[in-house]
Amino acid sequence: MEWLSLLLFAFIFLFLLAGFPVALTLAGVSLLFALTANFFGAFDMAFLQSIPNRIFDIMNNQTLIAVPLFVFMGIMLEKSKLAEDLLTTMDEVMRGIKGGLGIAVIIVGMLLAASTGIVGATVVTMGLLALPTMLKQGYCPKLASGTICAAGTLGQIIPPSIVLILLGDVLSSSYQQAQLNQGIFSPEPLSVGDLFIGALLPGMLLVVLYMGYLFFQAMRHPEKVPNHLGTPVAPGLGKRVIKSLVPPLLLILLVLGSILGGFATPTEAASLGALGALFLALFNQQLNLATLQAVLQNTLKVTSMIFLIFIGAAFFSLVFRGLGGDDLMHDLLSDLPGGIFTAMLIVMALMFILGFFLDFIEITYVVVPVVAPILLMMGVDPIWLGIMIAINLQTAFLTPPFGFALFYLRGVAPPDLKTADLYKGTAPFIAIQLSVLVILAIWPELVTWLPSVIYGD
Repeated sequence: MEWLSLLLFAFIFLFLLAGFPVALTLAGVSLLFALTANFFGAFDMAFLQSIPNRIFDIMNNQTLIAVPLFVFMGIMLEKSKLAEDLLTTMDEVMRGIKGGLGIAVIIVGMLLAASTGIVGATVVTMGLLALPTMLKQGYCPKLASGTICAAGTLGQIIPPSIVLILLGDVLSSSYQQAQLNQGIFSPEPLSVGDLFIGALLPGMLLVVLYMGYLFFQAMRHPEKVPNHLGTPVAPGLGKRVIKSLVPPLLLILLVLGSILGGFATPTEAASLGALGALFLALFNQQLNLATLQAVLQNTLKVTSMIFLIFIGAAFFSLVFRGLGGDDLMHDLLSDLPGGIFTAMLIVMALMFILGFFLDFIEITYVVVPVVAPILLMMGVDPIWLGIMIAINLQTAFLTPPFGFALFYLRGVAPPDLKTADLYKGTAPFIAIQLSVLVILAIWPELVTWLPSVIYGD
């Protein structure tokens, strides 16, 4: 019976690769397996009696309220023309540095990531604003497209991040389950704020490595990264810097500062961020009834899609557990030679390979609930595990053939930009992301140190 759980796993991936909707695939295939296994006496349908309670818990989850609020904030900021002002100003500031425009793109991507947390909005906006300018200045098409895609995916790891919110919810359940399995009946759940704090140093490390790579290319291959050190800057740069940088920095301080300072939960901070995004749009004279209606409709669509996946994932997890999949995965991972190291290596490799074909939401709700409880029972730190998974899932946005950042940029890129150049351009940045995984594996304190300082552990 336990091996039926692996067959369920395989069939779900098969249907996902065939293009069926994620939520319906998770629920539909799981129910078909449950009915078939029950017919042969290999599954107890009583496992599904808790489905209504699971759905109620999902809809009543205070942490998940942050999802529509951060989605609203990101879409509203996209409409406020924040990125356009930021990119223009940072380009002027960086003209005295070799590869300045590319570095400006990374910095703006970082600021947008800390302001919006939405990859698609950042990649599309940067593709429309920065890519034509970079190509016009003589940047190598591969390097220009790779830089924009990589800068856009910073929204995956730099908080506030939708993937960290979703991972926080999944890992919190896994953490409770792992503790209960060890006989601890009052588990303290992992919070999204823990992941936000743990992601700060790795996110900054990623930004520094991106900028270092661009500076290296500018020094080593100036034909790929042209320099415009003598280009004059219009007067009044200081005022423009203040006008373009202060609003997003205030928003970042409002959202992340309230979380780090212990003044607000991530959900409360998300509401502050949504309100701040409204004021920024109003300040930039971009707020009107039509814009508000479009933002609300897009927020509703994204939120509905995510919550429907939550419900489908509840069916999958119950059927998988009813078929004995938890015990099977525990035996497979815990019996590996090399212990935790080998188990983590296999899980990270599996997620990286799946990232070529599936997006981060699918991996988060299909793979993570299966492997996380076992890894946590083996003694893996939950915050470190969450950040390792988040950076791994970040590569899924860049890896062909189904990297979503590639699709976003391809949709707005000039027709003469070759798709092959787009794919090749992301390869060095994928290597940088994987190198960060190795660094965090060697020095996990880069993740765990800041939470321990803030919480006094």
